[in-house]
Amino acid sequence: MAISSVFYLRRFCWRVMARDVVMTGISQPARVGKDNGNAMSEQKPRSSHFEKVRAEQLEYNARRESGYRERALRLYPWICGRCAREFDRRNLSELTVHHVDHNHDNNPGDGSNWELLCIYCHDEEHSKFESYVRYGSTTAKKAKTATHNPFTGLKARMEDKDRK
Repeated sequence: MAISSVFYLRRFCWRVMARDVVMTGISQPARVGKDNGNAMSEQKPRSSHFEKVRAEQLEYNARRESGYRERALRLYPWICGRCAREFDRRNLSELTVHHVDHNHDNNPGDGSNWELLCIYCHDEEHSKFESYVRYGSTTAKKAKTATHNPFTGLKARMEDKDRK
């Protein structure tokens, strides 16, 4: 099992245990029986619940590893493609996968439609794309050369005016 799978499994199991503590109010296994001075019998361990949770977590990990984010993180170094900020496991959640052609269904196996961007650069990229869609191109348009000459025939008009 990969290190990340073990990490997620431990984290998920810890959340389940913490949720059970909050719901029951105790951190010990629940006890069955009356408190009449006799030895109380403990409830059977919930190994089937653990196995169910573990199976769900392994299925989730397998689904996630087949997603484009995990594939992109395996293909590319953990560096933002714009600002060159470096990432590690601690802050990897701030690194996002940007689809270059803005089509989230276009996920080629070689990763040619992806680039890794930090959340700030990714937001800026989508803002630029929205502006492009709303207002058109962001580059300056080349002006066409003028074909009309307002001074055409001016000399002849001036001569006609002087003769009168």
